[in-house]
Amino acid sequence: MSLRIVIADDDAGMRLVLRGIIESMDGMQLVGEAEDGAEAVRCCLELKPDVVFMDVQMPIMDGVSAMGEIMEVLPDTIVVFCTAYSEYMQDAFAVYAADYLIKPFKTDRVRQTLRRISNNRAKSKIAPARSLVLKNRDGMAFLPMNEILLIYREGRQTVIVTQEGAFTTSESLNELVKKLEGNDFYRGHRAYIVNISAITAIHPYGRWTYIISLKGTDKTALITQEKLDELQRIMGV
Repeated sequence: MSLRIVIADDDAGMRLVLRGIIESMDGMQLVGEAEDGAEAVRCCLELKPDVVFMDVQMPIMDGVSAMGEIMEVLPDTIVVFCTAYSEYMQDAFAVYAADYLIKPFKTDRVRQTLRRISNNRAKSKIAPARSLVLKNRDGMAFLPMNEILLIYREGRQTVIVTQEGAFTTSESLNELVKKLEGNDFYRGHRAYIVNISAITAIHPYGRWTYIISLKGTDKTALITQEKLDELQRIMGV
């Protein structure tokens, strides 16, 4: 099944570029275009696309605000922000952006993003959610990996924060990293593992360290400057 895509950008030339890339790729279908934020909201609510390429600075309503309204009704919509301004990146990821493209970008960069989205979508449809199995004195606990938000070390125990609550285990982070391999997790600090898809913001904390905020929990994680650079490369930022 094709990815259904909407382009929202007040620059006709940029819409033309994105349209050409999308139409040149197999498995991609351009279903609508918008010239301002308000039109983008109306277009998406009507057409229910899988992916939206959204400019940030647009007339009537900016792209971040528009995407916030769209996500309230269509939370599974995947947004890729396209802008000439890097300072909106934090706000963009606060509405769960899948990617953030800085203009001018190379066409291969857009294709890479679309292929990644398509591959992730295919995997989610054909593979059941895997569980992290934890052994304890009472038996075993099965935690769906897509519900795990954060794992961190506290004293002699490891705490696993999920959408349903917190669980503890004596297993080390090194042991859990091996079990999580191949899933959407990243160890950005010796004491923390985070679910990349749950990240909402990253703020400076000291000279070489940053704080990661996550949706669904008030717990935060730390990440070093070196690991942040690596995470940005993984996310294509």
